[in-house]
Amino acid sequence: MIIHVVNGPNLNMLGKRDPTIYGSFSYDQIIDRIKKWAETKDVILDFFQSNHEGEIIDYIQNLPETDGIVINPGAFAHYSYAIHDALETFKGSKVEVHISNIFKREEFRSKSVISRACDGIISGLGWYGYILGIEYVMEKK
Repeated sequence: MIIHVVNGPNLNMLGKRDPTIYGSFSYDQIIDRIKKWAETKDVILDFFQSNHEGEIIDYIQNLPETDGIVINPGAFAHYSYAIHDALETFKGSKVEVHISNIFKREEFRSKSVISRACDGIISGLGWYGYILGIEYVMEKK
């Protein structure tokens, strides 16, 4: 089993975006921290980031159903029914992750159309939310 860590738009800009909301680590630093954690676990991780909705959909549609997904859809969480539908079709375990607490932010960010297609959501725990999502998917295999 491979766990796919999928990141949506603007997550490649972490470290440059507001650190009071997103923390001070860059995208690459977060990936490095997750990889370092994974070295002690029996898990294979594959990382994917895109600012383009269609690329994320294509990526999800091409995954084996024996794998799992941890997805931070970024702003797509709030309006991408197309990503929701791709996730809904995927039969493996799925966890939605947000670095910031989307429920404490602007009103439009407090609703995710992706969540219903996932097993659960982790929001507001910074980059560590990815670790928790990966652990959940590992337990479900």
